[in-house]
Amino acid sequence: MVEIRYFAAIADAVGKEAETLDLPTGATIADLRITLATTYGPDLDKMLGVCAYLVGDELTRDPAMTLTPRVDVLPPFAGG
Repeated sequence: MVEIRYFAAIADAVGKEAETLDLPTGATIADLRITLATTYGPDLDKMLGVCAYLVGDELTRDPAMTLTPRVDVLPPFAGG
């Protein structure tokens, strides 16, 4: 089980701020993106492609990164 937290435009797109997904041990960001695109539609995958992911203490865009029990999905933020 992986807790996924969504922020800003991604939270708006999926209609929630968090959910728990039953992903297998060793699942990666690429696996997460496939699961989310299957659930919410291919347009979401385009958004996920520009997101950063906070996996544990590491901010990454590497699709091969193995997921931890909690992952934050962070779209690009504007402003200063």
